[in-house]
Amino acid sequence: MDFDDLLPHIGEFGLYQKILFLMMIPFLFSVAFVYFGQIFIILVPEEHWCKVPELESLPIEQQKLLSIPQLPDGSFEKCRVYVANWTDVLARGLCQSDPEWPTKPCDSGWEYNYTDVPYKTIATELDWVCDNAALPSTTSSIYFLGAITGGLVFGWMADKWGRIPALVGANLVGLAGGILTAFSTTFWTFTLCRFMVGLAFDNCFTMMYILVLEYVGPHWRTFVANMSIALFFTLASCLLPWLALWTNDWRLFVIITSLPLAAAFVAPCTVPESARWMLSQGKTQKAIAIIKKFEVLNKKKVDPSIYKEFSESCERSLASEDAQRAYSVLDLFKTPRLRNTTILLTIIWMAISLTFDGHVRNVGSLGLDVFLTFTIAAATELPADVFLTFTLDRWGRRWLACATMVLSGLFSLLATTVEQGIPSATFAIIGRFAVNISYNIGLQYAAELLPTVVRAQGVALIHIMGYVASIISPFVVYLATINVSLPLLVLGAVGIFGGLLSLYLPETMDKELPQTLKDGEDFGRGQKMWDLPCISKKQPEPEIKKEVYLKRGSSTLRASVRGEQYRSSLINRSIRRRMSSIGSDDGTRKTSISSTHLDNTTLRPPSAETV
Repeated sequence: MDFDDLLPHIGEFGLYQKILFLMMIPFLFSVAFVYFGQIFIILVPEEHWCKVPELESLPIEQQKLLSIPQLPDGSFEKCRVYVANWTDVLARGLCQSDPEWPTKPCDSGWEYNYTDVPYKTIATELDWVCDNAALPSTTSSIYFLGAITGGLVFGWMADKWGRIPALVGANLVGLAGGILTAFSTTFWTFTLCRFMVGLAFDNCFTMMYILVLEYVGPHWRTFVANMSIALFFTLASCLLPWLALWTNDWRLFVIITSLPLAAAFVAPCTVPESARWMLSQGKTQKAIAIIKKFEVLNKKKVDPSIYKEFSESCERSLASEDAQRAYSVLDLFKTPRLRNTTILLTIIWMAISLTFDGHVRNVGSLGLDVFLTFTIAAATELPADVFLTFTLDRWGRRWLACATMVLSGLFSLLATTVEQGIPSATFAIIGRFAVNISYNIGLQYAAELLPTVVRAQGVALIHIMGYVASIISPFVVYLATINVSLPLLVLGAVGIFGGLLSLYLPETMDKELPQTLKDGEDFGRGQKMWDLPCISKKQPEPEIKKEVYLKRGSSTLRASVRGEQYRSSLINRSIRRRMSSIGSDDGTRKTSISSTHLDNTTLRPPSAETV
């Protein structure tokens, strides 16, 4: 008996699970604020020009006409100022500059037009413009270095000490970094604080996400996973720009958006530790004590003999662990087909991550109000999740991933061919919608293609490489300072390239997922590139039951893979316990389980069980 066998007895989505589902709200707000918040504290107004202290008594337009060179289109230079004796200019009563005057770079600071960004940001306070215009992109990249470090540190902590310590640790580090950011006065102090906030990215929510999914029955996992993101994450993302406008102060904005991270203080008292992790550590009785709380709140009555059977099964499994082989991520590169699959998955995920993050950060270059544009773009997450829920298990992964990535690239390129403003922003937002779908497919695809014995470690490697690609995205957006179309051209090319590469991956829809390294090497043999699952021929009658099960299993898997990289030891131990249990029962277990409990048979992909 494993954990999923026990769940129906205590309730698969009872009162306790519903409470946990609602308790995800502050953590979903945290991850949205942590990820997107930096965009609104490093904004630079579109119009800025050199400051001339001697002319401060004049109206702004008069200052610009006298001191700032004009470009052929009538706009003013942002980084150069005329050289003149301003006392003499004022004494002579001149109202306009002489184009023959020499110019020089700004040396007395800058003035800003706060019409499009109606509050000061760290970038305008420290004048991160002109020669320093790359500094905002640098801080964003260092933020992702923090995300890589945090993924490794808190992932290890989650396996070593449990999900709750990792959840609390990530949130508290992010909270400290967020509060300290408000007191930053230099580039390096600000960057160090954002590195601390980056440590919390993903980890401040993923641990809670895993915990909730672990306690929800298989039939409810897809709903909990997708609707939590679609509803709460989208709501937080859409509120963020208006919160920035309401506070009208970047320091206050940083403090307020850091407050949801304080939910970590009450998490140890309200959120149960992962029973699955406890079982993997041999703490069977503590795990059962937690499970009994679900039994009480869900108003269920479990026969003591069931707990006894469950406890004995766990102890037998743990006793046999030492005899099992330890696998590493290097095993993915030892055979040709599996190596090719791993490399393809890594490159495709890097392309998806770069395209997604690039679209997120490029909203300020679309020629419209950055706050409204960001809200509309963020709202595309909701229809993207809903669309994916209804199509992924009908149309398959490979062609849907290819189509959405290519569409994202094409619409990004189309945005550069039309007038800047509403036409360009419309195409760019459609591109963002398409890459949202690709992002969610990519989360699942890697976990389905990699063998169970190295799945968690492989997904961790691929996601870390995605963070590496995200480090580049702020500099891609920075290309807008050279030409406003360059970021979209790069994102378009990367999107199309990643989408076409997807066609070289095997299709996983309605397929039994690979468990061993040999399964991973042989997976997809005989498949053709032009095979389309939605129009493939019907399978023979004897295989119908298995196909129905596998289809449901893949939906369950989609609900779980977002946190897959944090569960390496748990997954491997879970698989070994299952193998031991099967061996000890000598096959009798398979024949005794009824068809109504098909999800708990050995046909089920082990990865779906591990959540």
